[in-house]
Amino acid sequence: MQVDGLLLNESHLDNRLNKSVHEHRSGEFALLLAMLSHDALDFSQFHLPKTEISNPHVSEEVLRAQLGAGPKQSLAPEQFDMLIGQDNALRLLQGGLSDIRLRHCLAPEPLHVRDDKNHIPLEVIDNCEPAVRKRYLDKNQSTERAQIDAAAFYDSLTEDAIHQSLHLISA
Repeated sequence: MQVDGLLLNESHLDNRLNKSVHEHRSGEFALLLAMLSHDALDFSQFHLPKTEISNPHVSEEVLRAQLGAGPKQSLAPEQFDMLIGQDNALRLLQGGLSDIRLRHCLAPEPLHVRDDKNHIPLEVIDNCEPAVRKRYLDKNQSTERAQIDAAAFYDSLTEDAIHQSLHLISA
């Protein structure tokens, strides 16, 4: 069985799953399922035509008021702040986990110390599946290819020093 590239959804397999079931090749069936992407957004049923939203201009404040949601939790502070959550250990000793949770509901702290929406730590990227990692790296790589000097490359192939080891082997 030869599979080229990454398998994201079952439509890339054509009828291989069906054949492996009918020919009682459970190992191949399990391998093909394991090679598919585990991200539900890659499944073919999520790539359907999109529908128009009837009222797209509903503000977040209106929705928060309708749902009775608490204050918005920011993703990162305006300024770089390494001291986020520094008092939680003291609050845990004094009031317990319920005190920390109540304080978080009333005044949520930012989720991250850095205000860079495009920064993804390397540990997170390394922990992703190969399909997700490839999608991320392809998005961040430059599309410009390095130029090659074809004439110099051809001249280097015709040098006798390269072919000398081949002559020694054949002799």
